[in-house]
Amino acid sequence: MKTKTWGSCVLLCLGLYMAAAAQAQTPHPLQGRIWDTRTQQFITEDALYQRAAGARYVLLGERHDSEAHHARQLDVLKGLAALGAKPALALEQLDSEYQAALTQAQRAGQTDAETLADAGQLNRKGWRWPMYKDLIAFAAQRQWPLYAANLSRAEARKIAVGEVSPVLPAATPEQQAALEDDVVQGHCGYRPAPALLAGIVAAQRARDARMAQTLDAAGGPVVLIAGAGHVRSDRAVPRYLTEPARALAIAMVETSASRSQPADYDHAGFDLLWFTAAGPEQPDPCATPLPGLAAPLPSPNPNPKP
Repeated sequence: MKTKTWGSCVLLCLGLYMAAAAQAQTPHPLQGRIWDTRTQQFITEDALYQRAAGARYVLLGERHDSEAHHARQLDVLKGLAALGAKPALALEQLDSEYQAALTQAQRAGQTDAETLADAGQLNRKGWRWPMYKDLIAFAAQRQWPLYAANLSRAEARKIAVGEVSPVLPAATPEQQAALEDDVVQGHCGYRPAPALLAGIVAAQRARDARMAQTLDAAGGPVVLIAGAGHVRSDRAVPRYLTEPARALAIAMVETSASRSQPADYDHAGFDLLWFTAAGPEQPDPCATPLPGLAAPLPSPNPNPKP
């Protein structure tokens, strides 16, 4: 009798284990799919490439440390090349002060990604260099112009502390509030002093404006590689473009087990959402309280969308 009971328990446990394993291996229903936020319909990769080929600016928003996002960005470059497009490639990861050296290297016939990264003074550690190597290599090997799109850290710091006041179009109260909320969330819920908060927001806006100026300076079709927050049309780079209507903002989005529908994800400011598998779980950077700061402010939304 004991033997029979023990055998039943083993079979039951084995069945539960296999069911859990199968569930863990089942892809998320949105993984690999592309959602058009305007038509509220899924589209194919080929349709995305066709739309990108017809845009003047293609903005590819990423999570910087996601290998899946960089793989999809490379897919877009390949899709454009297959259609005969020859856009420029601009990167948030390169500071515009090094554009002259980057251009000189390309004019000298340089196509090696490592050498071009050196010319652009790319911070390999800060930007996890290998993730961007294939993107630069693909563009350089086809003689697509490379553009360093970002403010330097020194420029951003001067703006943040009030030493420099950038000339920018006025932000609406809604845009200013959203940008301030981005800063607070980026500081683990802590709200900097008003003057510093205003300075950080101004630096963020100046980054977006510089990227937009870089895209316009390309003088033709151009692809931007940047964090998803920079490609939003409601408050980021597209606002500063000379022809914002010709921009296509695509956000790479990691799926979440608790959200199975496109509407469950933040889609404001994006034309397309390209869903990818969730990356490895990362340590919570906000788990350890920041030294010298009081408790964080409560979030106005207890369940914010990433």
